[in-house]
Amino acid sequence: MENWENKHIIFFDGDCGVCNFWVQWILQKDNKNQFMFASLQSDFGQKFLSERNLDQKQFNTLYLWKFGSYYLIKSNAIIKVLDLLGGFYSLGSWIGKIVPKFISDQIYDMISKNRMKISNQKCFLPTPDERKKFIEV
Repeated sequence: MENWENKHIIFFDGDCGVCNFWVQWILQKDNKNQFMFASLQSDFGQKFLSERNLDQKQFNTLYLWKFGSYYLIKSNAIIKVLDLLGGFYSLGSWIGKIVPKFISDQIYDMISKNRMKISNQKCFLPTPDERKKFIEV
């Protein structure tokens, strides 16, 4: 496992196919090696939620956390991920910033509510190199 304190941590629902697709997509695009991942159900994810007095039983929200700096949720987290990936993906970030937050979060909530229906629940098995980017503590 890499040193997570220097990375942007993405907390996701480990049982969600849409979330796992998103994680796989980021793994493929993260050429700068700036992200690590933890499921919300993991001990690390539960500690993150607990320390912020967030619901520890609802896993329908994506969180992006930079140790000692910030944490973002929902569409703001996605916009920041696109911005950090840079290049072509910055365009998605720019578009996301134009859309009012209440609209982008409504879209996020609609997808989140239906994520189990949307996904085909294929099992994701990370490669050994990708496995180093997951925090399981």
